[in-house]
Amino acid sequence: MNKSFARRIAAMNAMYRLSAHDRPTLPVDVADRLVKFKATLLDEVHEIDQIVELSKSGAPAIDLAVAVADLLGDIVVYCRSEALKYGLPLEEVLDIIMDSNESKLGADGSPIYDANGKFLKGPNYWKPEPRIKALLEQRGLPGRRDED
Repeated sequence: MNKSFARRIAAMNAMYRLSAHDRPTLPVDVADRLVKFKATLLDEVHEIDQIVELSKSGAPAIDLAVAVADLLGDIVVYCRSEALKYGLPLEEVLDIIMDSNESKLGADGSPIYDANGKFLKGPNYWKPEPRIKALLEQRGLPGRRDED
């Protein structure tokens, strides 16, 4: 039986004794947790420099593709695991964010890009935060910070 990614993350968190919540939970040590999470992500982001050097050294395309896939996969795993620690329904949050991204098209229905290729906000853009807030409230985010 093939487990979903979310279930595999939950099993990993259990195996490594990492916290996991089935409803949105904001722990009292959220600032400390976020600082540590940032440090972990920055370690991963710094691996990009190694991949750039690998590319400049003329490494084979397959080696570069493997390095990029591993980098991106690690970041996704860290982010999904962190979401579970907060009891966040990440897949539903991502759906809201994707819907918001799709609202960024220009008035003519075409994408608008900046110099780095990021899409810019068109006239029908809506912010995802109010819908994310409604989702978390619906899921029972408590009014106080819980101990973990």
